[in-house]
Amino acid sequence: MAIFSVYVVNKAGGLIYQLDHYAPRADTEKTFSFPLDLVLRPHDERVVVAFGQRDGIRVGHAVLAINGAEVNGRFTADGKDVLEFLGNPANYPVSIRFGRHRLSSNEKLMLASMFHSLFAIGSQLSPEIGSSGIEMLETDTFKLHCFQTLTGIKFMVLADPRQAGIDSLLRKIYEIYSDFALKNPFYSLEMPIRCELFDQNLKLALEVAEKAGPFGPGS
Repeated sequence: MAIFSVYVVNKAGGLIYQLDHYAPRADTEKTFSFPLDLVLRPHDERVVVAFGQRDGIRVGHAVLAINGAEVNGRFTADGKDVLEFLGNPANYPVSIRFGRHRLSSNEKLMLASMFHSLFAIGSQLSPEIGSSGIEMLETDTFKLHCFQTLTGIKFMVLADPRQAGIDSLLRKIYEIYSDFALKNPFYSLEMPIRCELFDQNLKLALEVAEKAGPFGPGS
């Protein structure tokens, strides 16, 4: 079981806190000879697999490293265009590491804002007045759980579909937010949370949830 990440979104849809707790690694590194038997294309400042799958490499995976050196978007560590480098037979054999790209800070901000809008749409689509918005989204690899407070703050947890006790964890996170963010005299409402005690207690709560499941009274 695992809890992947935590997001806190203010009532205006702005991301005010995000923690990556556990990121499963699904990178695949292979040595290739020329010509490359995968079709690569530029996409959103990255080079991704557009066609061809083999040995754990999937369509949509991005080029993360070449010959052990991390790439920077569409460029190698020494500033060369990735596609031009891989199109040159003189650079082969070459070792390429593929995997899912890591979300940038801007992408996380954008996704948090998008979910805020979807949450509101879910509430408006309800045939009953006063319905909540989206409380859970489920995929085959994770579940997104959301708890919205009366003041409009959203706490979101991404976890393994088999992880138990998430409802209790969401309320525990709200309690930690109330104790270590709202009661901090240097914290301003709706602004990014930068409180060391909040970080420490949140990480502890995530570890407890992963090992023990639901929180009991006084935990």
